[in-house]
Amino acid sequence: MEVALILFIVAVIFVTQSIKVVPQQHAWVVERLGKYTGTLMPGLNFLIPFVDKVAYKHLLKEVPLDIPSQVCITRDNTQLQVDGILYFQVTDAMRASYGSSNYIMAISQLAQTSLRSVIGKLELDKTFEERDVINAQVVQAIDEAALNWGVKVLRYEIKDLTPPKEILHAMQQQITAEREKRALIAASEGRRQEQINIATGEREAFIARSEGEKQAAINNAQGEAAAILAVAEANAQAIERVAAAIRQPGGEQAVQLKVAEKAVEAYSRVAADATTTLIVPSNMTEVAALVGSAMKMVQGQKASAT
Repeated sequence: MEVALILFIVAVIFVTQSIKVVPQQHAWVVERLGKYTGTLMPGLNFLIPFVDKVAYKHLLKEVPLDIPSQVCITRDNTQLQVDGILYFQVTDAMRASYGSSNYIMAISQLAQTSLRSVIGKLELDKTFEERDVINAQVVQAIDEAALNWGVKVLRYEIKDLTPPKEILHAMQQQITAEREKRALIAASEGRRQEQINIATGEREAFIARSEGEKQAAINNAQGEAAAILAVAEANAQAIERVAAAIRQPGGEQAVQLKVAEKAVEAYSRVAADATTTLIVPSNMTEVAALVGSAMKMVQGQKASAT
C-alpha cells in the first residue's frame, strides 16, 4: 500500500513536471541542464522531467512603463521637470531572458538619458511646441538599443512638462501681454472697419443722391422740352388755321377788321395810362394806311405760301 502511494506521488510529480500549458500571449523559456533549449508557445507543451525547466516567463502584450519624473535642462539653461510614460512589447523571449539582466530597468534608464539629451537640444518654448518631435526622438534612441534585449519600443508620451514657478509667472505675464495686444489690435481693426463702412455708406448715399438729382434734371428738361414742343405745335396749328381762314371768302375783310380792332385796343390802353402822353395822328387816314400795310403783309405771306 505504501509502495503504491509512493508510485502515485511520483507519477503526479512526473506529470506536473512534464506537461506545461502556456497561456495566450505568453512565452516561456526552457533550459535543459542549465542551457537554453527552446521557447514554449501558447498551448499544451511537454518537457523532460527533472531535465528541462521553465527558466523565464514573459508577457507578450503591450506593457505601459511609467518613467520616473526627472529634471532636464533646456538649451537656454532652464530647468524643466519632465514626466513621461513608455509603451513596449517583448518580441523575442530568448533575448529578453539573456540579453539583459533587467530589461525593464534598462529601458527606463535609457528613456531618461535619451529624454535629457533631446530636451538639452531645444529651447524652453520649443519643448512645449514640439512634443511629438521629442517623443519620436526618444523612441528612436531607445528602440535601437532595445533590439538586443528582445524588446520593441512602441511609443513614448510626455505626460507633463513643469517649469519653475518663476518661469511660469513670466510665461503667464507674457501670455497676458499677448492677449492684451491682440485685444487692442482687434479693437483698432474694428474701428477701422467701422470707419470704412461709414465712408462706404456715405459714398454710396452721395452717388445715389447725385443719380437722383441727375434723373430729376433729365426729367425736368424732358418735361420742359415736351412743353415747348406742345406750345410750338399749338402755335403752328393756330397759324395754319388762321392761314386757312384767310384763304376763305371774306377772310381778308375779317383780318382788316381784326387789325383795326387791335389798333383801337392799343390806342385805348395807351390813353388809359395817365403817365403816358398820347399823340393822335392828325389824319385818321394814317390808321387806314397802317391797316392797309398789315393787309399787304398778310397777302404777301399768302402768296409765298401758295
